[in-house]
Amino acid sequence: MTKRIVVAIDGPGGAGKSTLARRVAEKLGCVYIDTGAMYRAVALWAARLNIDLADMPRLEQLAEAAEIRFEAGSSRVLLNGEDVTEAVRAPEMSQAASRISALRGVRRALVEKQRAMGAQSSVVMEGRDIGTVVFPDATVKIYLDADPRVRAERRVLEMRLKGVAADAGEVASELRDRDARDTGRADSPLRQAPDAVYLDSTPLSPEEVERAILKIVRDRTSNGKEISQ
Repeated sequence: MTKRIVVAIDGPGGAGKSTLARRVAEKLGCVYIDTGAMYRAVALWAARLNIDLADMPRLEQLAEAAEIRFEAGSSRVLLNGEDVTEAVRAPEMSQAASRISALRGVRRALVEKQRAMGAQSSVVMEGRDIGTVVFPDATVKIYLDADPRVRAERRVLEMRLKGVAADAGEVASELRDRDARDTGRADSPLRQAPDAVYLDSTPLSPEEVERAILKIVRDRTSNGKEISQ
């Protein structure tokens, strides 16, 4: 008998969550959910409407009204039916998302959407509070980490490959600030769930991390036999 599963991958920025979650979802045939992209999508919509990031009531309304979708077998992000995959990856959207993710109303609205996605199909969901808040009963929980210096180097490389100018010092500073906001916020702070498997990706290649995560998932799900769409 098959059943849906939720693979929760949490960790700080630059640890490789997006890359690995996408690859693992593809291998397992699950839907990949980038929760960070959901916050960036709300930030993008707010920017287009010229809404101040300090306007909590309006931002909460946007988060509740936003129709955000992810497609199986794809990394596309759809906001209200529009493909905003590239737009939400702009550096300014990342910073804006970091600010609005600390707002209780915005988090509550998007957590509801994330739970609804997990109820519809098997998902690999990555973020900062998936295993602790969104899906505390997730089938598999991974806390993916890496040395701060390595995380900064990865982020710089990622940006430069996309043609975005990136200063190593500025990126490292931004990651430190983001870590402080994520771990210090009152609502849903970044932390490792007690039953999450800690995985340090510092010395590992993406392929090695992928294999490690897949082994953990398959050990927990009878070699994948329990996974259904």
